[in-house]
Amino acid sequence: MPSSKKKSVTPIASNLPSRKAMPPFEALRAFDAVARLGGVRKAAIGLDRDHAVISRHIRAIEAWTGTVLVERTSTGVILTDDGRRYHEQIATAIDLISNATSDLMKLSEQQALNIWCMPAFAFHWFTGHLGAFERVQPDSPIEVRPTDSSPDLMAQEADVDIRLIPRYGTPYQIPKGVKSQEISRLPVICVANPQYLADHPKIKTPGDLLQHQLLHEGDFDSWETWLRAHGVEPEEDLTGPLLWQGHLTLDAARHGRGIALSNRMVAADDLQAGRLIDITAGNINFDENLTMAAYLFMARSDRWEMPSLRRFRNWLLSSFRD
Repeated sequence: MPSSKKKSVTPIASNLPSRKAMPPFEALRAFDAVARLGGVRKAAIGLDRDHAVISRHIRAIEAWTGTVLVERTSTGVILTDDGRRYHEQIATAIDLISNATSDLMKLSEQQALNIWCMPAFAFHWFTGHLGAFERVQPDSPIEVRPTDSSPDLMAQEADVDIRLIPRYGTPYQIPKGVKSQEISRLPVICVANPQYLADHPKIKTPGDLLQHQLLHEGDFDSWETWLRAHGVEPEEDLTGPLLWQGHLTLDAARHGRGIALSNRMVAADDLQAGRLIDITAGNINFDENLTMAAYLFMARSDRWEMPSLRRFRNWLLSSFRD
């Protein structure tokens, strides 16, 4: 005779959070945007919504929680104490959802690898080698953004960051959760236009450079470090134009505006074409092996072995060795 005892089945709903404790996610996104961006209109722009919709979401979540989360003022809205405390708690959860979704999307090998790098590196080396990468890795699409700013790798702004990191001054701090690998450490060279050199005093020793116009990036540190490494202590502060980016100092040197610091990778085409001359080459008074910076390849530690990222990193390292 069959047993009349029924198996107990755990209701699915009992494993879910109470509906009363879960306001609509769109309302949470609106509140999060208002808190992060500091205003309803800014949140509306950030979420591509009408500001009236954002206000309606804020009222809805306040009604849902029975708590005033924002205060309306003549200049906009500010979070109440309850609002600040609530946002601190939900912001972490929203970030986790965003990061988890981005991680899932990155599993697709059809997703382009987003690479940020320094403008001089992109213009003088990277773009000229993209064809070689595409030939050996035709199924690995990439996006390249030349910029002096480093991305927030942990917030998914980019997959890869390639930076020239100085070995002098304040030590560079690798962000937490980010892994780095040195790609190359190239000797520094001094370059100038042939006509500029013909029109100005001859350069026989490093100290002779003080009689010339030196071209600088964002500050005078690079030239000061280079001169001191060659035993030259300027009696006065260095002068010369600040051009902020390495490819601009190189272009100024190309047009006869003065002498720039560079390396043979970045300046290769100009040296080969004769547009620039390496004044340190073959001169025993100059240290042709002096290195002052290194190119670093950086990516999130938890994505370091992602197939598309690993393929690109290996190709890059191989290209620099060659």
